[in-house]
Amino acid sequence: MLAVKSPNSLVNPRNVHTIKRDIASVALLISVIWVVFALDSFLPLEQLGVVPRTLRGLTGIIAMPFLHSDFTHLLGNTIPLTVTMLLLAGSRANSFGIVILITFLCGAGLWLFGREALHIGASGVVFGLIAFHVFAGVFERRLQSVIIGIVVGLLYASTFFQGIMPFQQGVSWEGHLIGGISGAFVALITAKILRNGN
Repeated sequence: MLAVKSPNSLVNPRNVHTIKRDIASVALLISVIWVVFALDSFLPLEQLGVVPRTLRGLTGIIAMPFLHSDFTHLLGNTIPLTVTMLLLAGSRANSFGIVILITFLCGAGLWLFGREALHIGASGVVFGLIAFHVFAGVFERRLQSVIIGIVVGLLYASTFFQGIMPFQQGVSWEGHLIGGISGAFVALITAKILRNGN
């Protein structure tokens, strides 16, 4: 993933990054998530998740995507997170900036509006990236972004709509919803920056 270098670094009009170039950074991030999961067997790291409207829950705004309840939860987030992050290489977005912004907006939104519970997992970021790809295709109106948006929509539409259904037991549906809204918002911002820069 590319480093953030300027105020307009959410986008890269020349699109010089590729899946080949981004794969090492994506693999590193996924590896960190798996290492944290392993460490959680010995340390109470899960307690660092988002607990809405509490001081201790603020750490979860950044920590939440690295924390998972069990192996099924971890594996269920690893595959779509890897796919959606790698597909950022096909957009004109700078991958690092997009992932960081979606993570922050999702975590902060969940801290403000989520139900009183401990929220953990990378699924909010996954839902944010799904929405980002779909809405980037809509807002940018660029063939490559449209194709990526269609592919992501076909792959994850049912997962997305099922995930945001309210009042699911044991599921942070509001985290999924806020993640999706965050992704759509970031797609709108990047498209606006691109239009103003062209």
